[in-house]
Amino acid sequence: MQRYLKVLRLFWSTAIAAEMEYRLNFILAALSSIGNLAGSVFGLFLFYRTGYTFTGWSWEAALIVLGIFTLLQGFSATFLAPNLNRIVRHVQEGTLDFVLLKPIRSQFWLSTHTLSPWGLPDLIFGCIIIGYAGKRLGLGIDKYLSSILPLFCSLVILYSLWFMLGATTIWFVKIYNVTEVLRGFLEAGRYPIIAYPAAYRVFFTFVVPVAFLTTVPAQAMLGQGQSTWLIGAVVLAVLLFWVSAWFWRFALRFYTSASS
Repeated sequence: MQRYLKVLRLFWSTAIAAEMEYRLNFILAALSSIGNLAGSVFGLFLFYRTGYTFTGWSWEAALIVLGIFTLLQGFSATFLAPNLNRIVRHVQEGTLDFVLLKPIRSQFWLSTHTLSPWGLPDLIFGCIIIGYAGKRLGLGIDKYLSSILPLFCSLVILYSLWFMLGATTIWFVKIYNVTEVLRGFLEAGRYPIIAYPAAYRVFFTFVVPVAFLTTVPAQAMLGQGQSTWLIGAVVLAVLLFWVSAWFWRFALRFYTSASS
């Protein structure tokens, strides 16, 4: 573990040094995040402006869901997209051979080799929204702490889904359209799951687990979470992470390397 932490520190310090050569990108990323956030808040406002509310979700409670969704966007832009989208290039250019030869787990290398600080605005804005809504609702520190575990599970679930899609590049070299489809599904997480018809709620819970990404952590933070949902989130996170590791090893059986 100590060796992996040392490697991770080297990875990220190098990545940040490289990215800071283009500091204007941070301003552009911040402006883009503000625009996306403004659109999301406006879309939510359209539901609540006439006094309509999602069943069991006040305006502030719905803002917490939006804040968690924004956090996940920042996590994706900072850690997932810079790494997992490059799996395609490694397969296309044959540089995956060099990754597999390194004395470190290939999944760890591919998942953590770099990061992008341009996702930080979404992380910051997500925390601001959650803090604002939590203050309006009078949430104490205990409520925030109770949401750490389900929020961590949502990060693991999101990573596992994205990595498994990235692993399919072993068979289908260009998977950008597939990742965009996943992004489209995940957009549903910006609103409480109760906002959708029953059939969609089933789909976004048991097929594409969007409910576990934003709604379940928000319910835990609001003190509305049920133990069954929390247990389900933990089980799903562990299961998907294990499946992602197994699926990567399975996919590598079909990788023929650049020289064959």
